[in-house]
Amino acid sequence: MPKKKPEPNRADELLDELLSECQSPEEILGESGLLKQLTKRLVERALAGELNQHLNPSDAPEQALPQNSRNGHSSKTVQSAQGELELAIPRDRQSTFEPVLVPKHQRRLSGLDEKILALYARGMSTR
Repeated sequence: MPKKKPEPNRADELLDELLSECQSPEEILGESGLLKQLTKRLVERALAGELNQHLNPSDAPEQALPQNSRNGHSSKTVQSAQGELELAIPRDRQSTFEPVLVPKHQRRLSGLDEKILALYARGMSTR
């Protein structure tokens, strides 16, 4: 019996679509390439998810009025494997938000994969 081809999932389809628009390796790996843009957006979305979890913990009572709220974002330049990334770090009004993915005062983004897995293990996914 011949093996079935695995059905492509949504992530594979999106990746194929993004890569089809790239004509050279520079467009993927360059200074403003696809990999750098994807890393930046992934980190910023994960940070937004962390702030959501911080402001609305799942174990908080429903009737409790939120005493803390969003307060825009601050700009932070970090070093990554793709070069320098200019990130928008979300803030809260009481300054109690301590990001796990990119901690305060850290300028080097290392071990990104391990940190993302740790967030999922703690139940802080953004789905």
